[in-house]
Amino acid sequence: MSAPPKPPAPHRSARRRITFAAVLIAITTLLFAVPWFGLLAPSAQWPWPVTAVGTLVIGGAYVAFPLLMVRSLGAKRTDRTTRLAHLLLGLVWIAFAWTLVTDLLRLVLAVAGVENPLRARVVAVLLLVLIVVIAFWGNRQAMRVPPVRRADVVLPRLDRAFDGLTIAVIADTHYGAIDRSAWSRGLVERVNGLGADVVVHAGDIADGTVEQRRGQSTPLGDVQAPHRFSVSGNHEYLSNAQAWLEHLAELGWTSLHNQHRVLERDGARLVFAGVDDITAAHSGEPGHRQDLAAALDGAPEGVPVVLLSHQPSEISKAVAAGVDLQLSGHTHGGQIWPFHLLVRLQQPVLSGLSRHGERTQLWTSRGAGFWGPPFRVFAPNEVSLLTLRAA
Repeated sequence: MSAPPKPPAPHRSARRRITFAAVLIAITTLLFAVPWFGLLAPSAQWPWPVTAVGTLVIGGAYVAFPLLMVRSLGAKRTDRTTRLAHLLLGLVWIAFAWTLVTDLLRLVLAVAGVENPLRARVVAVLLLVLIVVIAFWGNRQAMRVPPVRRADVVLPRLDRAFDGLTIAVIADTHYGAIDRSAWSRGLVERVNGLGADVVVHAGDIADGTVEQRRGQSTPLGDVQAPHRFSVSGNHEYLSNAQAWLEHLAELGWTSLHNQHRVLERDGARLVFAGVDDITAAHSGEPGHRQDLAAALDGAPEGVPVVLLSHQPSEISKAVAAGVDLQLSGHTHGGQIWPFHLLVRLQQPVLSGLSRHGERTQLWTSRGAGFWGPPFRVFAPNEVSLLTLRAA
């Protein structure tokens, strides 16, 4: 019997904690310092009460932010703490990004000869208006029942018997700290109004356990369609993915847990397959890992395949396996501009239909819900309705 692994040395653990704290403080300082200079720059020469109150508000948020974020990730986290942490995260990101945008106006005014304090005050007032308007509008975009985004997808190998088959794609509902039970019922009503032949959930059902989010997720059992398929997303593997698979099964959904199903119509066949999220292998969930070979094992030869795989980054595996269409979510379209620039560093596509290789196409949904901050800025939510077409 081999010796048990040695625990990490105390000095290494301490060094990691110090490094983590230093990085968190540095990022937090940058996020709050940039908006402070945009709104309260000394060159604006605001009356001292304005500067004092503004500094107190931003400074208080600066101190509270890391404490709330750490608490929201800890074992004793509560939904109330998580809501506050995520709200503050969204607001400071909006303020940070749009401060950088208004710095362009600052430069233009300087070139035009507008002197301070007028130049700094004009930019600061515009920035404050932008933050308020974008935060309000972004929250409305995030909290609304998603509109329908429609597209035709031509699959050259599709038999004409399946021409016109409709697939409603739900992804990234992210039921979480904000109770969106009413939103969930509205989502189901919208999906049912489409009369789709197949409804799929492409993963990231919720943030939390089944017991925590049962009330929000139960309306999914009312989705009406001849076929309902789902796969796991990376967030399921933070909160007992197996329990979520079992919960969806209780609601009448078929979880494509590295499996496939064959649809038949007038003698023609079409395969729907699904794989676990790529993070499953490191989640500690017994029996969970991404296995495309297992998902396609026994699938009839020469029949087109529609694959559910949560992350678009897995498209190369679908291409190698000869999949015709992969359905994904995960990106949220970036969710809060300009975060999409960071998402693109990891994912090949943000949203919509794209072609990969000679045969394979990828549909990436921007998702129905949101993760964390209750905002969507220039990344609207959606329910996708795809109509398959034969060549």
